[in-house]
Amino acid sequence: MSQVFEWSRLVDFYETDLAGIVHFSNFYRWMESAEHAYARSLGLEIHDLKIGWPRVHASADFKKPVKFGDLVRVRVSIAEIRRRSIRFCFEILVNQSEDICAIGEMTSACVDLETMRAVEIPSELRAKLEGLS
Repeated sequence: MSQVFEWSRLVDFYETDLAGIVHFSNFYRWMESAEHAYARSLGLEIHDLKIGWPRVHASADFKKPVKFGDLVRVRVSIAEIRRRSIRFCFEILVNQSEDICAIGEMTSACVDLETMRAVEIPSELRAKLEGLS
């Protein structure tokens, strides 16, 4: 994996089911929030009205439960940068444990928002991303 960026937050009650365990859909929300925080840490703008980053793939494997009140930590890294897409990898940990609760991947395509067609990742953006991959 590339250089790792870590984002964290406490698990809110609304993110859990009746047993107090986080619903699986929240893992995808956390992965996306961590990805956006990672981009901001590089000085990148996620939404610039010219290009967008729709998901073309998302997957996750869930290994251990996460519960209400836990400190969820999401580690994000760039696994691959292609001409028109980026693949991110995620590890989700809880509290101070190094045990992985979930892993995931998301691939986003770089698209022209006017045509909604895939375009090459702009060179200045690519340079910032490649500095950390």
